[in-house]
Amino acid sequence: MSRPGDRREVRSWALAGIVGVVGFALLHLWTPSEDARFSICLSRRFLGLPCPGCGMTRALAHLAKGEWRAAVASHPFAPLLAAELLFVWLAWGAALTRLAEVARIAGRLRARFWPEGIGPLVLANLALLVALWMGRLASGALPR
Repeated sequence: MSRPGDRREVRSWALAGIVGVVGFALLHLWTPSEDARFSICLSRRFLGLPCPGCGMTRALAHLAKGEWRAAVASHPFAPLLAAELLFVWLAWGAALTRLAEVARIAGRLRARFWPEGIGPLVLANLALLVALWMGRLASGALPR
């Protein structure tokens, strides 16, 4: 027997997938500009200093078009981040499937929004992002 909260969790997972597909389609259609005046990064636009994530949107747009070299040139972390986002979404769906099977057998369901282990992954990504930014800042390789 399914409870309303259980259906909400599955809807959240499905909505995240739909948002991902729509985002991918929009990034595929968008042509990135290298002009800082059109940047969505407020640090780059107003302070003239690229942030640790600068170039990520352009890199993801290049990935959506299949332009791997341009993506890595815009932000070397983009392919890894895209793969991780897909993996986390798939792991979330797999966890929901396993929990639903257990619930069918046990008669109850306790779903969690995030799969286990996501906290350390997020912290590792942030540390890698800041280290990459510092290296790019020191070498002058940040996007302008």
